[in-house]
Amino acid sequence: MNPQTAVQVRGERYRPVRLAREHGISTQAVRNYERDGLLPPAGRTAGGYRDYSDVHRHALRTYLALVPAYGYAAGAEIMRAVNRGDVDSALRAVDRGHAQLLRDRETLDAVEATADALGRAPADGLPGRPLAIGHLAHRLGVSPATLRKWERAGILRPARDPGTGHRRYTPGDVRDAELAHLLRRGGNPLGHITTVLDQVRDAGGPEPLARSLDDWRRRLTERGRAMLTAAGALAAYLPLLDAARHGDA
Repeated sequence: MNPQTAVQVRGERYRPVRLAREHGISTQAVRNYERDGLLPPAGRTAGGYRDYSDVHRHALRTYLALVPAYGYAAGAEIMRAVNRGDVDSALRAVDRGHAQLLRDRETLDAVEATADALGRAPADGLPGRPLAIGHLAHRLGVSPATLRKWERAGILRPARDPGTGHRRYTPGDVRDAELAHLLRRGGNPLGHITTVLDQVRDAGGPEPLARSLDDWRRRLTERGRAMLTAAGALAAYLPLLDAARHGDA
């Protein structure tokens, strides 16, 4: 059977409303998924109604399992590739998802490894007004060239004086510089420090970041478990689709 032709197999038949109810979605969503290639094309009854089968039922189950594991875009990419018979492309998308999860875990591990150092960073004594680059360099005991290098790496993001164009380091910039200096003395590479400070900024400071680490790890664990569920659904769907294409179902 051509992958783009309607999948018509023996066995139980399903109307869109039944598939929709099983997953708490609308019948229009089911039709849209078929239109967008997330389900194989369905046959039609003599009355012109869509004629879904167990293959479509498993396709819908698989797509909805892929979404929490890989996201809407990647889940759709995987289903479209499978439904057109390009399993290798589907598996490459799966591999990219797992590689991203591993990178996220490594980032979390890196942030956790420096959480204690962040907690030891100076919590007070920040200047009440912006500092020039020379003053900040003197405060840290580094050269202005070092601060410029940190800026190129994305560690610091100072604003510029509109009149002179000189860098002006706010109290928040000074805090970031002190955290970077602390982490640099600990032997951390610039790329790692940039990642950590991005997380600090997103969390709103070192203390909120430390409190968010457990929740961050929980979300990664949930995504990993969702990938296991999605893998099982995809593994069950592939032979059903193959059998339908070869007229064996």
